[in-house]
Amino acid sequence: MAEGGRPVLGILGGLGPAASGYLYQLLIEHTPAACDQDHLDVILSSRASTPDRTAFITGRSKADPLPLMVHDARALVDYGATVLAIACNTAHYFYEQIAAAVAPVPVLHMPALVAKEAQARGCRKLGLLATDGTLQGLTYQLACRQAALPWAAPGEAHQKALMRVIYEDIKRGRRADMAAFNAAVEDLKAQGCTHAVLGCTELSLVKRDEHLPDGFFIDSTEVLCRAALAACGKTPVGL
Repeated sequence: MAEGGRPVLGILGGLGPAASGYLYQLLIEHTPAACDQDHLDVILSSRASTPDRTAFITGRSKADPLPLMVHDARALVDYGATVLAIACNTAHYFYEQIAAAVAPVPVLHMPALVAKEAQARGCRKLGLLATDGTLQGLTYQLACRQAALPWAAPGEAHQKALMRVIYEDIKRGRRADMAAFNAAVEDLKAQGCTHAVLGCTELSLVKRDEHLPDGFFIDSTEVLCRAALAACGKTPVGL
Protein backbone atom coordinates (compact mmCIF):
# COMPACT_ATOMS: atom_id res chain seq x y z
CA MET A 1 0.00 0.00 0.00
CA ALA A 2 1.05 3.56 -0.63
CA GLU A 3 1.12 6.32 1.97
CA GLY A 4 -2.06 6.25 4.02
CA GLY A 5 -2.70 2.60 3.16
CA ARG A 6 -4.35 3.35 -0.19
CA PRO A 7 -3.66 1.16 -3.21
CA VAL A 8 -2.18 2.89 -6.23
CA LEU A 9 -2.89 1.73 -9.78
CA GLY A 10 -0.07 2.10 -12.28
CA ILE A 11 -1.09 2.09 -15.95
CA LEU A 12 1.56 1.15 -18.47
CA GLY A 13 0.14 3.05 -21.40
CA GLY A 14 0.80 5.07 -24.51
CA LEU A 15 0.37 1.86 -26.49
CA GLY A 16 -1.50 3.75 -28.08
CA PRO A 17 -2.31 6.95 -26.23
CA ALA A 18 -6.05 7.13 -27.05
CA ALA A 19 -6.67 3.63 -25.75
CA SER A 20 -4.75 4.38 -22.54
CA GLY A 21 -6.73 7.56 -22.04
CA TYR A 22 -9.96 5.64 -22.54
CA LEU A 23 -9.03 3.16 -19.82
CA TYR A 24 -8.43 6.04 -17.42
CA GLN A 25 -11.75 7.58 -18.44
CA LEU A 26 -13.55 4.30 -17.75
CA LEU A 27 -11.91 4.04 -14.34
CA ILE A 28 -13.19 7.50 -13.42
CA GLU A 29 -16.69 6.89 -14.79
CA HIS A 30 -17.17 3.54 -13.06
CA THR A 31 -15.68 4.26 -9.65
CA PRO A 32 -18.26 4.70 -6.90
CA ALA A 33 -17.32 8.22 -5.81
CA ALA A 34 -19.02 11.16 -4.11
CA CYS A 35 -15.91 13.36 -4.12
CA ASP A 36 -12.43 13.55 -5.62
CA GLN A 37 -10.91 11.60 -2.74
CA ASP A 38 -13.14 8.58 -3.44
CA HIS A 39 -11.45 7.99 -6.79
CA LEU A 40 -8.42 5.77 -7.33
CA ASP A 41 -4.91 7.05 -7.01
CA VAL A 42 -3.60 6.42 -10.53
CA ILE A 43 -0.20 6.85 -12.14
CA LEU A 44 -0.33 6.79 -15.94
CA SER A 45 2.81 6.27 -17.98
CA SER A 46 2.06 7.13 -21.60
CA ARG A 47 5.29 6.64 -23.54
CA ALA A 48 3.95 6.95 -27.06
CA SER A 49 7.48 6.53 -28.46
CA THR A 50 7.56 2.88 -27.38
CA PRO A 51 8.36 0.83 -30.51
CA ASP A 52 5.40 -0.85 -32.16
CA ARG A 53 4.70 -4.21 -30.55
CA THR A 54 3.18 -5.90 -33.59
CA ALA A 55 6.00 -4.80 -35.88
CA PHE A 56 8.57 -6.38 -33.55
CA ILE A 57 6.64 -9.60 -32.88
CA THR A 58 5.99 -10.21 -36.57
CA GLY A 59 9.60 -9.48 -37.51
CA ARG A 60 8.93 -6.31 -39.47
CA SER A 61 11.06 -4.27 -37.06
CA LYS A 62 14.11 -4.93 -34.92
CA ALA A 63 13.14 -2.18 -32.47
CA ASP A 64 12.40 -4.13 -29.28
CA PRO A 65 9.75 -2.43 -27.11
CA LEU A 66 10.48 -4.55 -24.03
CA PRO A 67 13.35 -2.52 -22.49
CA LEU A 68 11.26 0.65 -22.44
CA MET A 69 8.21 -1.15 -21.08
CA VAL A 70 10.26 -2.73 -18.30
CA HIS A 71 11.84 0.63 -17.50
CA ASP A 72 8.46 2.31 -17.30
CA ALA A 73 6.88 -0.49 -15.28
CA ARG A 74 9.67 -0.19 -12.73
CA ALA A 75 9.26 3.58 -12.70
CA LEU A 76 5.57 3.18 -11.91
CA VAL A 77 6.45 0.93 -8.97
CA ASP A 78 9.18 3.30 -7.80
CA TYR A 79 6.61 6.09 -7.84
CA GLY A 80 4.30 4.08 -5.61
CA ALA A 81 2.14 1.80 -7.78
CA THR A 82 0.91 -1.26 -5.87
CA VAL A 83 -0.71 -2.97 -8.87
CA LEU A 84 -0.09 -2.55 -12.61
CA ALA A 85 -2.34 -2.69 -15.65
CA ILE A 86 -0.99 -2.86 -19.21
CA ALA A 87 -3.30 -0.90 -21.52
CA CYS A 88 -2.38 -2.90 -24.62
CA ASN A 89 -3.30 -6.47 -25.53
CA THR A 90 -0.35 -6.99 -27.87
CA ALA A 91 2.08 -5.91 -25.13
CA HIS A 92 0.99 -8.97 -23.13
CA TYR A 93 3.31 -10.96 -25.39
CA PHE A 94 5.97 -9.60 -23.00
CA TYR A 95 3.90 -10.14 -19.86
CA GLU A 96 6.19 -12.65 -18.14
CA GLN A 97 9.26 -10.41 -18.47
CA ILE A 98 7.40 -7.32 -17.28
CA ALA A 99 5.81 -9.12 -14.33
CA ALA A 100 9.17 -10.59 -13.29
CA ALA A 101 10.79 -7.15 -13.45
CA VAL A 102 8.35 -5.64 -10.93
CA ALA A 103 7.67 -8.65 -8.67
CA PRO A 104 6.16 -8.90 -6.12
CA VAL A 105 3.91 -6.07 -7.37
CA PRO A 106 1.08 -7.82 -9.26
CA VAL A 107 0.44 -7.14 -12.94
CA LEU A 108 -3.07 -7.77 -14.27
CA HIS A 109 -3.22 -10.12 -17.28
CA MET A 110 -5.87 -8.79 -19.64
CA PRO A 111 -6.21 -11.84 -21.98
CA ALA A 112 -6.54 -14.23 -19.03
CA LEU A 113 -9.18 -11.96 -17.50
CA VAL A 114 -11.05 -11.91 -20.81
CA ALA A 115 -10.99 -15.71 -21.04
CA LYS A 116 -12.55 -15.91 -17.57
CA GLU A 117 -15.17 -13.36 -18.59
CA ALA A 118 -15.97 -15.39 -21.69
CA GLN A 119 -16.44 -18.51 -19.56
CA ALA A 120 -18.74 -16.59 -17.21
CA ARG A 121 -20.86 -15.52 -20.17
CA GLY A 122 -21.28 -19.09 -21.36
CA CYS A 123 -19.08 -18.62 -24.42
CA ARG A 124 -18.71 -21.79 -26.47
CA LYS A 125 -16.16 -20.42 -28.95
CA LEU A 126 -14.34 -17.08 -28.72
CA GLY A 127 -13.56 -14.99 -31.78
CA LEU A 128 -10.30 -13.06 -31.65
CA LEU A 129 -10.41 -9.53 -33.04
CA ALA A 130 -6.82 -8.47 -32.47
CA THR A 131 -3.59 -7.31 -34.09
CA ASP A 132 -1.31 -9.58 -36.07
CA GLY A 133 1.16 -9.33 -33.19
CA THR A 134 -1.38 -10.58 -30.66
CA LEU A 135 -2.39 -13.45 -32.93
CA GLN A 136 1.13 -14.46 -33.95
CA GLY A 137 2.29 -14.13 -30.35
CA LEU A 138 -0.48 -16.60 -29.35
CA THR A 139 -1.42 -14.32 -26.46
CA TYR A 140 -5.15 -15.02 -26.55
CA GLN A 141 -4.79 -18.56 -27.83
CA LEU A 142 -2.77 -19.51 -24.74
CA ALA A 143 -5.29 -17.82 -22.45
CA CYS A 144 -8.11 -19.70 -24.18
CA ARG A 145 -6.22 -22.97 -23.93
CA GLN A 146 -5.75 -22.51 -20.19
CA ALA A 147 -9.50 -21.86 -19.89
CA ALA A 148 -10.36 -24.86 -22.12
CA LEU A 149 -12.10 -22.42 -24.45
CA PRO A 150 -12.20 -22.97 -28.24
CA TRP A 151 -11.25 -19.96 -30.35
CA ALA A 152 -11.11 -18.72 -33.95
CA ALA A 153 -9.47 -15.82 -35.77
CA PRO A 154 -10.65 -14.04 -38.93
CA GLY A 155 -9.50 -15.39 -42.27
CA GLU A 156 -6.45 -13.83 -43.88
CA ALA A 157 -8.29 -11.22 -45.97
CA HIS A 158 -10.50 -10.16 -43.08
CA GLN A 159 -7.51 -9.98 -40.73
CA LYS A 160 -5.67 -7.70 -43.15
CA ALA A 161 -8.73 -5.46 -43.33
CA LEU A 162 -9.00 -5.42 -39.53
CA MET A 163 -5.36 -4.33 -39.27
CA ARG A 164 -6.15 -1.44 -41.59
CA VAL A 165 -9.04 -0.48 -39.31
CA ILE A 166 -6.67 -0.47 -36.32
CA TYR A 167 -3.66 1.22 -37.89
CA GLU A 168 -5.04 3.36 -40.70
CA ASP A 169 -8.32 4.41 -39.09
CA ILE A 170 -8.31 4.37 -35.30
CA LYS A 171 -4.64 5.10 -34.62
CA ARG A 172 -4.91 8.05 -37.03
CA GLY A 173 -7.97 9.43 -35.29
CA ARG A 174 -10.37 8.48 -38.09
CA ARG A 175 -13.72 6.75 -37.86
CA ALA A 176 -13.42 2.99 -38.27
CA ASP A 177 -14.32 1.36 -41.58
CA MET A 178 -17.33 -0.48 -40.21
CA ALA A 179 -17.87 -2.46 -43.40
CA ALA A 180 -14.44 -4.05 -42.94
CA PHE A 181 -14.96 -4.50 -39.21
CA ASN A 182 -18.38 -6.09 -39.63
CA ALA A 183 -17.10 -8.41 -42.35
CA ALA A 184 -14.49 -9.77 -39.92
CA VAL A 185 -17.20 -10.22 -37.30
CA GLU A 186 -19.41 -12.14 -39.72
CA ASP A 187 -16.45 -14.35 -40.60
CA LEU A 188 -16.10 -15.25 -36.90
CA LYS A 189 -19.80 -15.96 -36.57
CA ALA A 190 -19.63 -18.21 -39.62
CA GLN A 191 -16.87 -20.15 -37.82
CA GLY A 192 -19.23 -20.77 -34.91
CA CYS A 193 -18.10 -18.08 -32.50
CA THR A 194 -20.71 -17.21 -29.90
CA HIS A 195 -18.71 -14.23 -28.63
CA ALA A 196 -15.77 -12.15 -29.83
CA VAL A 197 -13.20 -10.24 -27.84
CA LEU A 198 -12.25 -6.75 -28.85
CA GLY A 199 -8.69 -7.90 -28.28
CA CYS A 200 -6.99 -4.68 -29.27
CA THR A 201 -7.57 -1.69 -27.03
CA GLU A 202 -8.04 0.46 -30.14
CA LEU A 203 -11.07 -1.69 -30.95
CA SER A 204 -12.54 -0.70 -27.59
CA LEU A 205 -12.84 2.77 -29.12
CA VAL A 206 -14.94 1.24 -31.91
CA LYS A 207 -17.35 -0.13 -29.31
CA ARG A 208 -17.54 3.28 -27.67
CA ASP A 209 -17.97 5.29 -30.86
CA GLU A 210 -20.14 2.87 -32.83
CA HIS A 211 -22.19 1.60 -29.86
CA LEU A 212 -21.46 -2.09 -30.43
CA PRO A 213 -23.77 -4.42 -28.51
CA ASP A 214 -22.55 -6.18 -25.37
CA GLY A 215 -24.16 -9.51 -26.15
CA PHE A 216 -21.63 -10.71 -28.71
CA PHE A 217 -18.63 -8.49 -27.95
CA ILE A 218 -16.37 -8.69 -24.92
CA ASP A 219 -14.47 -5.42 -24.52
CA SER A 220 -10.98 -6.13 -23.18
CA THR A 221 -10.61 -2.57 -21.87
CA GLU A 222 -13.82 -2.83 -19.89
CA VAL A 223 -12.71 -6.18 -18.48
CA LEU A 224 -9.36 -4.66 -17.46
CA CYS A 225 -11.13 -1.69 -15.90
CA ARG A 226 -13.30 -3.92 -13.72
CA ALA A 227 -10.30 -5.97 -12.62
CA ALA A 228 -8.24 -2.87 -11.84
CA LEU A 229 -11.02 -1.40 -9.72
CA ALA A 230 -11.46 -4.68 -7.87
CA ALA A 231 -7.70 -4.96 -7.28
CA CYS A 232 -7.83 -1.53 -5.68
CA GLY A 233 -10.76 -2.42 -3.44
CA LYS A 234 -13.51 -0.77 -5.47
CA THR A 235 -16.76 -2.27 -6.72
CA PRO A 236 -17.41 -0.96 -10.27
CA VAL A 237 -20.69 0.83 -10.90
CA GLY A 238 -22.49 0.73 -14.24
CA LEU A 239 -20.02 -1.63 -15.87
